[in-house]
Amino acid sequence: MHLTRILTGRSWIPLWKRKIPPYPVYVQGNPQNRIFLPMFWMKMVKLELNSPPDFVEFIVHPQMSKLDVKQYLEKIYKIQVLNVRTSLRQGKDVLHPSEGYIITREDDYKVAFVQLGDGRTFEFPNIFIDKSPDEKDMELMQKMEVRGKKKYEKQYDRASLPPWFR
Repeated sequence: MHLTRILTGRSWIPLWKRKIPPYPVYVQGNPQNRIFLPMFWMKMVKLELNSPPDFVEFIVHPQMSKLDVKQYLEKIYKIQVLNVRTSLRQGKDVLHPSEGYIITREDDYKVAFVQLGDGRTFEFPNIFIDKSPDEKDMELMQKMEVRGKKKYEKQYDRASLPPWFR
């Protein structure tokens, strides 16, 4: 099948929006289910609040349950898990850059809070120790933004004219 035919036949669906196909109820010979490349995904994120070192937060596939998260970590990564809590989070609002009203909303996502067992701890590495933004550059950038907004407000009625006529 040609690539053009696939793309024109159906629109492309991103991975996080695809549904996970169910396991077959019975397969002849009753073989074990083996996972070579799991269809679920998990992304580790840094906890916003100070928490004990044995707690880890993941953004997970929306169809994953608590048992799926636990089995994913225990069977694939061999990590002992004591407790898993999941919650749905609402996506952030995307605002218009200059007007400030809501254009759209990002997709909702699912968060899993995992408590590690067997005395394991995890500390998120601090990658950006020496790479802090320079305050002078930030102030200059803010001044340029204010200057650009003032120029736009001054000439808003002439937006249809080319810039050399303004």
